[in-house]
Amino acid sequence: MKTLHLTNAWHETSGGIATQYRALLQAAERRGQPIRLIVPSAEDRVETVGSWAVIYHVKARRAPFNSNYRMLLPSSYLYPGSTIQRILKEEQPDLIEVCDKYNLHYLAGLSRLRLMPEIDSRPTTVGFSCERMDDNMATYLGSSHLGRAFSRWYMHWIYFAFFDHHIAVSKHAAEELYTASQGHPVERGVWLRHPGADLKVFHCGRRPGARAKLLERLGRSESTRLLVYAGRLAPEKNLPLLLQSVRQLRRQQQEAVLLIAGDGIERGPMERNAADLKDAVKFLGHVGDRDELAEILAGCELFLHPNPREPFGIAPLEAMASGLVLVAPNTGGVTEYANEGNAILTQPTAAAFAEAARTLLQNPELWAAKSRAAQETAAEFGVERTADAFLDLYQTIDAVTRGHMKLSEADAEFQSTAPAMVGKQVTGAFANLFKHAFRAWVRLRWRTVD
Repeated sequence: MKTLHLTNAWHETSGGIATQYRALLQAAERRGQPIRLIVPSAEDRVETVGSWAVIYHVKARRAPFNSNYRMLLPSSYLYPGSTIQRILKEEQPDLIEVCDKYNLHYLAGLSRLRLMPEIDSRPTTVGFSCERMDDNMATYLGSSHLGRAFSRWYMHWIYFAFFDHHIAVSKHAAEELYTASQGHPVERGVWLRHPGADLKVFHCGRRPGARAKLLERLGRSESTRLLVYAGRLAPEKNLPLLLQSVRQLRRQQQEAVLLIAGDGIERGPMERNAADLKDAVKFLGHVGDRDELAEILAGCELFLHPNPREPFGIAPLEAMASGLVLVAPNTGGVTEYANEGNAILTQPTAAAFAEAARTLLQNPELWAAKSRAAQETAAEFGVERTADAFLDLYQTIDAVTRGHMKLSEADAEFQSTAPAMVGKQVTGAFANLFKHAFRAWVRLRWRTVD
């Protein structure tokens, strides 16, 4: 089975979603399974990853809210001869997965309604939820009743219904889909699948000697305690909490240095905000070499993860595999693997984070117990295992879509619920109206282009 994946969450220094797709490409290559990935880029080019895996880089403009990213717009696939339609015509995938809630998901609607006459096949369409729309709205546009209501409406009518089925990276990400799934006449399933950590790169075997090397690099003494954050420096990460926590630790006379490995649009504001912390915060920039990042993590004691709305969080999992103890909020996707036995989960406040860090740093036995438990947990999320689980699930979803397997037998987390009779009629009428209007608009545009 050939799968084709599209995402806008990709650039030179992008985070967890890109890590997940790279793992999928490697797993498909290992299994001899054809896989294609379409991502935005500064220019059109084709990257051959191996005998079975190919990345199509499609020229795209920069995203409006975060200029580090580029954004594939509907114009890249709406019309005959458009770049993505040419790729689909050539590749003829069995399954299309879209990881985007704002621009690329309309492609799934076009495919399901057979509105791309140049494309002979009818692939299974899957929506991959690596984030929540309501969380993004709250971060970039502010939290309000109107914004939350719009998110619910959009997810129900403009996102959920465009796909045959859905996958979410965590229960936190799936909660939004559960609300959106209520009252659809077409039966759809939602599955949970977790990303994983590369245990061949991130492991506690690096720890001997890593701390001494890191202290020498920083010019610090043996008494210095090393904390770290690794990830994108973006507004949704709740990054001010990191600096506030360091200030609290300094007030407690705790000699600690926070290393920040990552880059993004928030780096400048963070560096200005950290001016009073002098040598207590060190910005390392983007660390593209995975082995170098693993050495940095292995040299530290605690990983601070400030985001209470994290969809999953691969970086904290990599830190746990490296033997660090995680301090994180007690909400969001990190709770899929982090718990009171292998981490400290607390309120996302500076006082709570600083107290958690102080407690761990002053109690070596507690730190060691949680470190061992963290490594045991991370071992259950090895990237080869999790990537294989995704590839196996694609085959299951394809079998359900094509009627070879019943949805009730496919081990979905939940499935959409049908509305009452009157609601079903209203929903069906709305869906038909939208379908015909969408078809008429696309055909009109095609004639205009021709």
